[in-house]
Amino acid sequence: MELKIERLPFGARPDKYMPDLELYKYLQEEGVRKMVSDHYDLLAQSSIKHLFPSNPVGLDAAKERSADFFVQRLGGPDYYKQHRGHPMLVRRHLPFKIDEDARIVWLECYRDVLLKLDAPEHLIMAFWRFLHDFSNWMVNSSDNPYPVIGVKK
Repeated sequence: MELKIERLPFGARPDKYMPDLELYKYLQEEGVRKMVSDHYDLLAQSSIKHLFPSNPVGLDAAKERSADFFVQRLGGPDYYKQHRGHPMLVRRHLPFKIDEDARIVWLECYRDVLLKLDAPEHLIMAFWRFLHDFSNWMVNSSDNPYPVIGVKK
């Protein structure tokens, strides 16, 4: 199985892919939480670790928020909405400088986790396509002086 990473234009908000909700049925809540936890463990050792809490309590809280989001997104209970309200992920990530390189590292860490996941390939691929495009929504920093798509010099 090949999980490709492509650079996307700054400001692109692709939403053509949605995860297959069967992944939640397959992994259950515990499996989704483990997947997210494993991802954060890799992020905490990565070149973008400065974007994540460095203390175990803060990292565990970040894992829980992210897991709540993905549990809900995959069709499980709406824990994220109950505890944090509407996701508004773009706004919630604004305090952090997230560039395309950080997005790539984030995806590489997820790719490592997904390649070890015991789930049917078609479910992993559907989730990967969703993550790949969804991740560009969080990119909020660019060295390009004309970062918005469609704006010309």
